[in-house]
Amino acid sequence: MSTTAATLQDVASVDEFLNVAAIETVPLFEHLSFEFLRDYDVFAPSKRGRTRTHEPADLFCGFLHCYYEDVYGTRPVTRELQNGLVWYYCGLDKPPSRDTIDRFLTDLEHVIDDVFTQLVEQAAVRGLLDVTYSIDSTHVEAIQYNDAASWNYDSTAEEYYYGFGCTIVSTGSKIPIAAEFTQAKQADKETAMRVTRDALAVKTPMWMLGDSAYDVLNWHDHLLDAGVVPIAPYNSRNTDDPLDIEYRVEDQIEEHSEDVQLKQSVLDETYNNRTGVERTNDATKDCGLGHVRARGRVHARTEVFVALCLRIVIAITNFEQGDDPGCEKLKL
Repeated sequence: MSTTAATLQDVASVDEFLNVAAIETVPLFEHLSFEFLRDYDVFAPSKRGRTRTHEPADLFCGFLHCYYEDVYGTRPVTRELQNGLVWYYCGLDKPPSRDTIDRFLTDLEHVIDDVFTQLVEQAAVRGLLDVTYSIDSTHVEAIQYNDAASWNYDSTAEEYYYGFGCTIVSTGSKIPIAAEFTQAKQADKETAMRVTRDALAVKTPMWMLGDSAYDVLNWHDHLLDAGVVPIAPYNSRNTDDPLDIEYRVEDQIEEHSEDVQLKQSVLDETYNNRTGVERTNDATKDCGLGHVRARGRVHARTEVFVALCLRIVIAITNFEQGDDPGCEKLKL
């Protein structure tokens, strides 16, 4: 984080400084370094030699703080970072302007996928991923002024909503490890395959769990080829001649392998863990995924991925402090 002597002189008293140090979000910036953001070309000084007033790592910390405090959108984020010494403990030398916030969010759009991947790798290094992955889609509500959003039906909630969707693969203690922003809650087959491949690129699990929407032959074949057992309920509506099975993988193992046997009780017991991805969805919505305030699809997607990043940072911070990584807030 960047600090200067002039900044320290702005702190009115030692007591005020200690109060700042005790603010809940400070630990978010203690166990992870975001200096890698400086390596992206999009944050490099302009060719005309103009330097940036604020470091990208510090602005990213500012967004993490705001999302943790349920502050979203460029105007509210700018106001929050103008207040008191919030800007100071996020590492900023002075409060950023709204133009600075908007420009940073625009630049972040180009690299947010890689930022998310880097944080997933930090979770993996700490052993926070387990052998069971789960995939699911969730709805993302948008403001009415976002013309890129659309009305969609959420069959789980049995209601219509205005917004987008997000497909997430999670594991461990409510940790998202792969994701994609979609126009509607239910992702198409290509998106499901892409998110699945991204998840396997992090680490190969033993199991991959999905609901009946993932009763897709290509999805199952890809996972089995990778040495992963896919478990998704068999959808008999997909055929005129349904099989007498509960899970698609039962038929595939019987057809292609003489050495592997899986009892249905084992499949049932393992599939019960799929609720973990639903808990991950809920935890990430608490980080800002539930309702994006940005206009346009690209800005909305960036806000969703910042929320995903915050969820990983909270899990890592809790782990480093000796607390449960699955806790959705930090323990003071």
